[in-house]
Amino acid sequence: MGESRTELIQWVNDLLQINYTKVEQCGSGAAYCQIIDSIYGDIPMSRVKMNARLEYEYLVNYKVLQNAFKAHKIDKPILVEKLTKCKMQDNLEFLQWLKRFWEQNYGGHEYDPVARRKGAPMENPATLAPVGAAPRAPSSAGVSRGKTPVGGARIAPSANAEQIANLTAQMREMSTHLEGLEKERDFYFSKLRDIEILAQQQIEVLEGQGKDDETLREIQKILYSTEEGFEVPEGTGVDEEETF
Repeated sequence: MGESRTELIQWVNDLLQINYTKVEQCGSGAAYCQIIDSIYGDIPMSRVKMNARLEYEYLVNYKVLQNAFKAHKIDKPILVEKLTKCKMQDNLEFLQWLKRFWEQNYGGHEYDPVARRKGAPMENPATLAPVGAAPRAPSSAGVSRGKTPVGGARIAPSANAEQIANLTAQMREMSTHLEGLEKERDFYFSKLRDIEILAQQQIEVLEGQGKDDETLREIQKILYSTEEGFEVPEGTGVDEEETF
């Protein structure tokens, strides 16, 4: 039986000198990258988004993690689409596996997590999309009850109710729009993932035959490109631009 959530979070916090409170916060991928770095010491930590808040930043972290798994021949699927949703069960299962892997492969050497991430603070990632606070009613401080404030008319309660109703409707509309965008994002992400797998499989077949395909290499460059340069797994043969 695997460790409890409390035990795992305590282990992660002690190892990485951070202050996570929930397993779901590992869904950003930053902690996973540094746990692997504590074993091998060769993760390009300058590319890891330690304070990832946006979806594309999460994906950059998982691309770094995938590269590390491939470089060290770690035969474990990384379910990126599930982990990035920051659901407790998916991240709990992956963290339990990662803890066992760490115990089997960590050499007991000294590891300075803060120095490895060059002092970058790891703020606790959000586990849900932030929701704006409800509008507050105007303060009555300094206004006598039952009297009209000097120089202004009394604010009718119905006006506040109407404003709240309008804002609530806007929030519902934005939520519906966001849900549509997330579905569209997931759809295109799955397509890109299928292309990535197909290209890599074909490259491996060609390599086994002593051949190469420049078009597939260019496709890989596009798939692995980020705003910082190229994130290309070792062993693919694609030239990687040094960015750190």
